[in-house]
Amino acid sequence: MHIPDGYLSPTTCGVMYAAAVPFWAVAVNRVRKTLTARTVPVLALFSAFSFVLMMFNIPVPGGTTAHAVGATLLAIVLGPWPAVLGISTALGIQALFFGDGGLLTLGANCFNMAIVMPLVGYFIYKVISSNSDALSPRRTIGAVIGSYVGIIAAAACAGVELGIQPALFHTAGGAPLYAPYAIGVALPTILFAHLVIAGPVEAVVTGSIIVYLQKTHSSLIKADAPRKKEGKLWLAWGALGLVALATPIGLLASGTAWGEWGVSELKTMGLGSIPQGLQKLTGWWPAPMPDYGLPRMAAVIGYILSAFVGIILIVTLTWLLGRRLYSKNASKQEETVNEESSD
Repeated sequence: MHIPDGYLSPTTCGVMYAAAVPFWAVAVNRVRKTLTARTVPVLALFSAFSFVLMMFNIPVPGGTTAHAVGATLLAIVLGPWPAVLGISTALGIQALFFGDGGLLTLGANCFNMAIVMPLVGYFIYKVISSNSDALSPRRTIGAVIGSYVGIIAAAACAGVELGIQPALFHTAGGAPLYAPYAIGVALPTILFAHLVIAGPVEAVVTGSIIVYLQKTHSSLIKADAPRKKEGKLWLAWGALGLVALATPIGLLASGTAWGEWGVSELKTMGLGSIPQGLQKLTGWWPAPMPDYGLPRMAAVIGYILSAFVGIILIVTLTWLLGRRLYSKNASKQEETVNEESSD
């Protein structure tokens, strides 16, 4: 679902940024009111986990790949609005430093994976687990179903965005300018990969972690419970490091995710000609570590290094953003207290 630059017209990219901005604004406002000093590191941790999780490519029948995201998991732990900011941060780092997804298409990618996915997934989770105890099996069931439905909803959005391009943007002769496949091909193909492969993996990962949190950090999945130091959060950071070391497993999946092909790959797919707009816009941003690697470095080492670089960048950015929002909230609360005292 990481739509690269060139696959969406500039007009579509502008529309998707415009669609995402109101959600980002609401997220910042909500997070400023609810974030605390103890939840900032949790936001950083799960945002980084989402980044690492997306590096595990899974083979899909037909020669392409897909991956889980972890957006609903973050929404369950901290709420949907922190998830919007956390996943958006991860997607931004992926596009800026690793060329995974485009900068022009970042609005669309964030709308799909950082907005639609956590909001839909969390809504399903709350409907199923409403008024249940933090240790209730309904929490796990809600997490499994919510995460599955959430990623399918995000995939559907990506399929529609790609699929409408040939109909809306084409040459006088009818040749596509951007994404080359019509919605009758794009939507069912992307949905198949997520209904059958990525969706079940997303559900299993989310459900498994929720079961773990129920045993060790139950307050993290109880919205009205006080956030407290429960269990050993440093173990989760250690686990994240181990998962990062295992990311080269994602290199075993052959093929490129559907709709994420480079120009050289498109030339071998029998399209006849490469869409003009796609060829012009693709690869315009020189990502420092494209495809999670570095020149003259072994792929496995480069992939692991990219995982840790990404974790450091996301944790740093999320932490700074979280601390800034928290400090503003604390200052506002202090001003309110002082005003009430003076009255």
